[in-house]
Amino acid sequence: GKAHVIGLTGVPGSGKSTLVHAMAKQFRADGRTVGIVAVDPSSPYSGGAILGDRVRMSDLAMDTGVFIRSLATRGALGGLARAALDTVDILDAAGFDVVLIETVGVGQDEVDIAGAAETVLVVSAPGLGDGIQAIKAGVLEIADIHVVSKCDKPDASRTVADLKSMLHLGSTARNHHGWEVPVLRTSAETRLGIDELVASLDAHLAHLIETGEREVRRRSILETRIIKTAEDLLRQRIGQGDDLSKVVGNALQGDMSPRQAAEALLKTL
Repeated sequence: GKAHVIGLTGVPGSGKSTLVHAMAKQFRADGRTVGIVAVDPSSPYSGGAILGDRVRMSDLAMDTGVFIRSLATRGALGGLARAALDTVDILDAAGFDVVLIETVGVGQDEVDIAGAAETVLVVSAPGLGDGIQAIKAGVLEIADIHVVSKCDKPDASRTVADLKSMLHLGSTARNHHGWEVPVLRTSAETRLGIDELVASLDAHLAHLIETGEREVRRRSILETRIIKTAEDLLRQRIGQGDDLSKVVGNALQGDMSPRQAAEALLKTL
């Protein structure tokens, strides 16, 4: 397919689910079909997940132009479930025009979404951190577009100013090929700024195609997926048989360092 894959990340409570809902309605008003992959955290104790993101999108459920799939992280770090990108592939092949990936809500260094989406939105909300926090947060450096949600709150202007200060300092780790990362104000409740956000997303896609960066990012996404799949297969093979138990025993007795034990384990494969 030819879907524009858009990832949304940001700290918990920044309003990602509500924003996804508003964006989906805007895309549908423009006549585009939308696939949504909503990732929820799994409990480290029970393994269960609430999968509650779709509750905020219940009025989209009967729209045949929208498909919502909830996934649990199942222990995957970085805010993404391992199956998320397989789901994106299926939605892309099914002909959806836009695929939105909503991560669980991440911290400063969990930036897997940058290796999964063509366009990355980092969602911030007023009152969730001071200016220094905004400047140093690694997750903010991956943004193609910054969105300040809940901009009807009184301290929204300060959050916008903090983000613009960070961009002015050149604190970005991603190659944007001349794209100027915008800071947009939105309010999903009043729909303020949603049409401007969708227009900015379309402009970024056009920029990716024009500069050739879209193919570069797609190649990078595939490379990351292949490596992660290889890691998963390796973990499965390591867990089979008695080899792991043997090297753990040797390391426990002090005959091997953990690195030597790991190298010995790899030689058995």
